[in-house]
Amino acid sequence: MKARLCVVFCLALLVSGCAQIAYYGQAAHGQFSLLDRACPIDDWLADPGADAELKAKLARSKQIRRFAVTELDLPDNRSYTEYADLQRPYALWNVVAAPALSLTPEQWCFPIAGCVNYRGYFSEAAAQKFAAGLRQQGYDVQVSGVPAYSTLGWFNDPLLSTFIKYPDGELARLMFHELAHQTVYAKDDTQFNESFATTVEQAGVERWLDAAGSQKMRDAYVQFEGLKEDFLALLLKCRAQLAANYASDLSDAQKLQRKVAIFVELQQNYQQLKLQWGGYTGFDRWFAEPLSNAHLALVATYYDLVPGFRALLAQQKNFKNFYAAVAQLAALSKEERRKQLDELARKAPI
Repeated sequence: MKARLCVVFCLALLVSGCAQIAYYGQAAHGQFSLLDRACPIDDWLADPGADAELKAKLARSKQIRRFAVTELDLPDNRSYTEYADLQRPYALWNVVAAPALSLTPEQWCFPIAGCVNYRGYFSEAAAQKFAAGLRQQGYDVQVSGVPAYSTLGWFNDPLLSTFIKYPDGELARLMFHELAHQTVYAKDDTQFNESFATTVEQAGVERWLDAAGSQKMRDAYVQFEGLKEDFLALLLKCRAQLAANYASDLSDAQKLQRKVAIFVELQQNYQQLKLQWGGYTGFDRWFAEPLSNAHLALVATYYDLVPGFRALLAQQKNFKNFYAAVAQLAALSKEERRKQLDELARKAPI
């Protein structure tokens, strides 16, 4: 494990400039520290001093992991067979940036993952420091905590304290999503990768709940999915308003004024939505920082291509064939991928 980490780090140093060395250093150290905390789930289950609630979640995770392999054809490796208590709220913190009058996110490119629309830090302070520099350059910036991420199969990703206590349906969703990233990954295409993983998580959880979930679990998952759909619709409406504003013939000063008004309206609409939900506060942390384009730059990333992927899954009948078909798409140009997925979505039965 240490040797593999060193190889990745050295490769990064060879292809990067001096400015990147500190960033790759924190990434390598953070990844190693996380893996160093991981112990096999069976060891935790055998520990008489381990928390009973944690043991129950770890036992459930083993069932979910087995389902991922046997029913969803996801990788049968050591990922999610260990558990690590990170003793912090998030696995890492992502920095997203966009220009003041655009919803197009900045990209950062890396030797293995390719170009992505965010930059991850294992230290919140380091993320905030990088974000401050971007703000000084005039960018809209969001720093958000991330409970889990995928190393794309380079390492055995462990279960983490940052998400292990999620409701069972959400725990399954997260595991299926991150394992999907190990199955197919298109370099330099965040939207394709995340929409694919979202499709796997959605279809996977539906099947898992049917096979192993209680009625209480199914009801809880459906209820939470409804909340997420309401919140996503609110964000997409705001995003469309901002896009129309930035594409208008208004002056930049007028666009900036209109931008402020749109975000004020979003805050007001969210408060109204919370009343409809009976006061549910689960999305409040999204508003922890002043709202900006960076908050909405990646909203469509996880969902825009899902209809096409869902149609492809229905066409292919099973997950094994689906992954093979997605791999074929990943080998195409970004433009051709979009074209084929849009066509699949258009032709899908309503």
